[in-house]
Amino acid sequence: MQAQPLPPTGGTFSNPATEALRSPDDLVKVAALRKKLLKEKAAIDAKLKSGVAEQLDAIRDGLRKLQSTRQSVQAMRDNMAGIDKMGKDMTSEMMDFGKISQVSMVHRHFAETEVMVNNLRDMYTKIDAVEALLAEDEDDPAGPNPNLLRVHFELMQLEAFRNQTLHQAKRATADSRATLDRYFERLNSLIARFDAHICELARHVLDIVRAGNPSVIVRLLKIAEVEGKEDEKAVAMRLVMKANTDSAAKFRSMQAHARTIKHVRHKILDNIKSSISELFQAAVEANEGNPAAFVDTLGWYYEDLMQIEADVVPCFPPDYNIHATYVKTYHTALDATLRKIVADAPEASVLLSLHAWVKQYPKNMKELEVPPEWLAPPLLGGREQELIEDYVKLIVRKLDEWTFNLMRDETREFVERHQPPEIDADGLWGTQGAVILFQMINQQADLAADSGQGAVLARVVSESNRVMRSVQAEWLALIDAEAKKQMERPDDVPGGLGEYVIALANDQIKSADYTEALLQRLEPLVSEKYRVVISDKLNNAMDGFLDVAKKCIQTLVNIIFHDLKPATKALFSPQWYTDGLVTQITETIRDYLGDYSQHLNTFLLDLLVDNLIDDFLIAYLTGLRRCSKLKIPQALDQIRTDIGEAFSLFASLKPEEEITATFDVLDKVLSILSASDSMLYLDFFSFAKQHGPCLPFVTALIKARDDFDRKTSKEVLDTLQRKAAEENFPQPEVPTIMSRIPAK
Repeated sequence: MQAQPLPPTGGTFSNPATEALRSPDDLVKVAALRKKLLKEKAAIDAKLKSGVAEQLDAIRDGLRKLQSTRQSVQAMRDNMAGIDKMGKDMTSEMMDFGKISQVSMVHRHFAETEVMVNNLRDMYTKIDAVEALLAEDEDDPAGPNPNLLRVHFELMQLEAFRNQTLHQAKRATADSRATLDRYFERLNSLIARFDAHICELARHVLDIVRAGNPSVIVRLLKIAEVEGKEDEKAVAMRLVMKANTDSAAKFRSMQAHARTIKHVRHKILDNIKSSISELFQAAVEANEGNPAAFVDTLGWYYEDLMQIEADVVPCFPPDYNIHATYVKTYHTALDATLRKIVADAPEASVLLSLHAWVKQYPKNMKELEVPPEWLAPPLLGGREQELIEDYVKLIVRKLDEWTFNLMRDETREFVERHQPPEIDADGLWGTQGAVILFQMINQQADLAADSGQGAVLARVVSESNRVMRSVQAEWLALIDAEAKKQMERPDDVPGGLGEYVIALANDQIKSADYTEALLQRLEPLVSEKYRVVISDKLNNAMDGFLDVAKKCIQTLVNIIFHDLKPATKALFSPQWYTDGLVTQITETIRDYLGDYSQHLNTFLLDLLVDNLIDDFLIAYLTGLRRCSKLKIPQALDQIRTDIGEAFSLFASLKPEEEITATFDVLDKVLSILSASDSMLYLDFFSFAKQHGPCLPFVTALIKARDDFDRKTSKEVLDTLQRKAAEENFPQPEVPTIMSRIPAK
């Protein structure tokens, strides 16, 4: 077989043969390819034949149905024509049909009149019976209400009779209609009573279920169903009469438009909703307007919802969607109540309780499997975090207000000093200020801790720190002001400043102890993040209280040495050699300590003694520094006497070894004053090694010695300065008492 040339490849189409025969070597596959293509063609032809056959069958079936429809239409036309012909024939044959119709109508009217008269005669008897049955049910709305359906049935019959009678009396005279209205007044009142009873039952659905009478709810809803159908009939008839005057003529005998549309279903739902609102109002009133108690007792909210789901929902048809209605209404009523509580600016504890309750609310509702969309909008608009801000603002305002009032009274008492300070069980002077302050702080801290939120507690502690620091600053300023008046105008100020300063110092130690106790109580309640904040703030407050206490002690020392000022100024003057000035100083200090020691906290007493020692040494060494001439050896003997008297006083107040170490500086100064010019450097070396060279001070001592002439003094000082430069004495790491001696 001769190979045929391949078709050109530049076209836009392709076929299996082209794809398979791309090269001359592919010609060996022609037989297999032909067989494959024939097989595919046969399959396609079979599908086409099957499809054509199905289409032909469908067309034939459609033509047959079209023919049958045409025949049916023609038969209906023939029948309608026959009916029309028969009607025309009957009209001509029955000329007296109108008279027969009128006689029939008159007979019907007579029968209806007889029935109406009988019904009017029996109506009051029926009303009496129905009233008795209704009264029995009204006595116990949450009870079994056994007469509910019977009363409804009887009233429906009586109401239908009333509607028909009044409808037929529309063409009667006004007097007749008024008579009928009066006749039906008792029935109208009874119907209104029953409607009110239905509403009352709707308002107590949950109570009825709790009383074990769910069948009452089922019967109530059956009444709503029956009344709903009657409402629908009346509405439909009115629409027909309004839309088509020809059709309306056929309904003239009906009294549908005389029926009052009752909307019983809507009334039931409306009363359920209004009863829920009243339930929340009653809960608020039951707690005597105490919002905290209301929030604490809100557990009934979840109990109600659980009982509604378990016992009320099964009583209602699904189309009522009663579960969603109850949950949404409860949620809305709760939201309105909480908003009102917040708007009334409640106490801080209420805000915290509300925040905790609202925060937990979605979790609890999720456990009850309540869909989130039923809880829209969220309680308080989802702004429950603002409760914390309101709480903090309230705490700030209250703390500031309480602290202002407290400090106003405390500072007035401190300034006026009409009475001596109170004495506590330990015999210490004090006031009630610290106790009251920490009662307020502890109360707010406890409330914040109950919230279970570390951030809230940390903020309350921070605000408490701010208040405590402001109180401390106020006391520091007042102490300075009162001490200044005491020193400048002692005759113009009330007495007892020392006692009140001691009382204040004791209060500061108590406050520091209270703060430490508060810190130990709060730290375990929070995470590390907030523990650091709380610790920093309370430690800062403790430091502040201790600073005020130290200020009080230093003020006492200042007052004492202000009284000693004449004696300290005369030290190392000619008067010093003869008048026993240090004796006066030590006796005065002893008198003050005798008055104060029994009423001063032991820690503060130790601090007072330390400060007195320091101030005595400063006063004595300053006197030496400023002395222009010392009579040697008389001055040395007097210094030894002074040291002995001061040592004796302070050794009775503190351990002797401590006083020895403290007074060592005086011993070294005495050694410098008593050393010879050739040996003085050794004593200076011992002094400088402990206190630094202090050359201005040592220079003043050398120049004041009258046993050194000017040349000797100069030689000694030159030697000391040269040796100090060579030794390069370092300043002590911990400043000694010499660092507090003025340079001039």
